Amino acid sequence: MTSAALKNTRLVVALLAAGAIGGAGVSAFNTMHPAAIAAAPPALVAAVPGSSIALPDFSQITERYGPAVVNISVTGSTRVSNDSPFAQGDNDEGASGDPFAELFKRFQQGQGRPGGPQQETPTRGQGSGFIVSADGIILTNAHVVRGAKEVTVKLTDRREFRAKVLGADPKTDVAVLKIEAGNLPVVTLGKTSELKVGEWVLAIGSPFGFENTVTAGVVSAKGRSLPDDSSVPFIQTDVAINPGNSGGPLFNARGEVVGINSQIYSRSGGYQGVSFAIPIDVAGRIKNQIVATGKVEHARLGVMVQEVNQAFANSFKLDKPEGALVSSVEKGGPADQAGLQSGDVIRQANGQPIVSSGDLPAVIGLAAPGDTLKLEVWRQGASKELTARLGSADQKVSRAAEPKDSAAQGKLGLALRPLQPDEQQEAGVSSGLLVQQASGLAAQAGVQPGDVLVSINGTPVRNIEQVRAMVAKSGKSVALLILRGDSKIFVPLNLG
Repeated sequence: MTSAALKNTRLVVALLAAGAIGGAGVSAFNTMHPAAIAAAPPALVAAVPGSSIALPDFSQITERYGPAVVNISVTGSTRVSNDSPFAQGDNDEGASGDPFAELFKRFQQGQGRPGGPQQETPTRGQGSGFIVSADGIILTNAHVVRGAKEVTVKLTDRREFRAKVLGADPKTDVAVLKIEAGNLPVVTLGKTSELKVGEWVLAIGSPFGFENTVTAGVVSAKGRSLPDDSSVPFIQTDVAINPGNSGGPLFNARGEVVGINSQIYSRSGGYQGVSFAIPIDVAGRIKNQIVATGKVEHARLGVMVQEVNQAFANSFKLDKPEGALVSSVEKGGPADQAGLQSGDVIRQANGQPIVSSGDLPAVIGLAAPGDTLKLEVWRQGASKELTARLGSADQKVSRAAEPKDSAAQGKLGLALRPLQPDEQQEAGVSSGLLVQQASGLAAQAGVQPGDVLVSINGTPVRNIEQVRAMVAKSGKSVALLILRGDSKIFVPLNLG
């Protein structure tokens, strides 16, 4: 990714567990939220006088399923430096007296003097959850209960229970709690796969500790990938979500839970019209593993992929810019064993179209280690079918080391030289050319001295003459596979 692209993605991704309200000022939010118009099932429709347009009536969902939504209070502690300006303490849920402490937590790291004394600081936090079985199984976010010493669940009838954390999965941000009670109200689970962009959705939770708050909006997008370590295909909505909504349910207009509210994108720390929920299909699989075994295993294909834009589509002779472009393949991993190569474009996985790169982790996220994944890939201008047996994400991944520095290319703006045998071994590649200087088109695209040019349009490069020939017969663009450190990425260059 170029430095310019990196700058454009630097928005704050905020986890939504609220801090304790006592002793802190309550921040006021005055967000204009225009109502959108969409069709809904007859039982949930309220007619607008003098119009044939109908709006959904969420009061029935709230009345029926609101009692299954719970408030979660967490107490714990964290170790902070006495020298830290944040020594009042904030736990991993951002749950000090400031509901936005999570947003500043990253700045706490290393603020104290090296070796300075540390102290245990009590923390408190609040979030939401929902009951999925009458015997007391509750779903919420993993970050809500992270580091918790005591978890209290409060029902809408004001009864309170001490909860046991059966398990939590930081990778998907899903946690499962258990309270000792019976005949509890439960939600109905839907299918995220049946959710459509533009559908009405409803959130119930405890923003800033205000229990059983109801907000509504529409599904803005599906399968969103966020710039974090997660491979969750998030549901994006415009439902008003704030700190304390974490772990609460996202309902469709039929009253089925389709997601768990988890994050917001924000420059201010509060709701700005972009909210994200974990698909219930993903959360349900995690819940089943935790209830059965107390732990979670994730499947792994062993590739890094990136988006296919129009320049890549032209370079790889694709009819349209769709698919997941494989930039690197883990040596010896499931993808490598299946024959997947850098430069392949994955277009289908188990029969499901892969339109954007985020669609692939969505398919893998619903699979288990050992499952078979059938892939349709585009390679060198032709379609090819491969079958991979997924591995476990817990397995260690071996990566190449960073190449070192030290003659000739014009049109791309690159000065290249062959790699020495020791440099090839150090970089973990069998071929490639070292970039000594980058100018013109290549420099504008972010290529730097010290990078290794591995392939052009998916074809491995071995010498400078080959590069000249490939560029000379290329069309409007070329796709360069660049190795930098332990990462590979395709860089498109528009030749004009």
